[in-house]
Amino acid sequence: MSDSDSFIDEVSEEVRRDRLFGLMKRWGWVAILAVLLLVGGAAFNEYRKAQNAARAQALGDGILEALEANEEADARALALGALEETLATKGDAHALLALIAAGEEAQADQRSAAAARLRTLAEHSELRPVYRDLGLLKAAMLDPDLSDEARIIALTPLSQAGAPYWLLAQEQIAISEAALGKTDEAIERLTRAADNAEASQALRSRAEQLIVALGGELDSE
Repeated sequence: MSDSDSFIDEVSEEVRRDRLFGLMKRWGWVAILAVLLLVGGAAFNEYRKAQNAARAQALGDGILEALEANEEADARALALGALEETLATKGDAHALLALIAAGEEAQADQRSAAAARLRTLAEHSELRPVYRDLGLLKAAMLDPDLSDEARIIALTPLSQAGAPYWLLAQEQIAISEAALGKTDEAIERLTRAADNAEASQALRSRAEQLIVALGGELDSE
């Protein structure tokens, strides 16, 4: 390589270096900002995870304390209700507390209060359908003031195929139909529920027992 070629290469390298430094001076803040955003985002995600974990632990500890510190079901329901207000629960946590509290109220023979709590739960539009439908289903099952006709009306929207608890709703409707003397309709409904591929073994067993109790016959196959 001649001296002139070597000189040209050195000049070209120097020009490229000057351009690189120029670009860094002009746009270097973008790279720094990107790094800061990445680091800040990671730190925020870790902080949010820690906050969620702390809230979940506080909820779990509160539920255990409320259940263990009170011997009577009505006292446990009150403690759970107070915990709901203290923690200002939302979403799944709110649904969990409401369902447990309603269960304690039902155990304390406060079925009307339990049904009202569950209907209130179902009114929260931000909750997933799995919780809203469960609230309506359990409310219809627990409410002592609900007639069988009204119970069927309340459960019918929940009994459509594809709904989270549609087979359970079908079972409860059949029970109300049987109570109203609509034995044939109840047996037919229970048979369809028992034969459905989505039916659990427990539901299938209950349905078959009810069919026999109502005077129906099981498929020998």
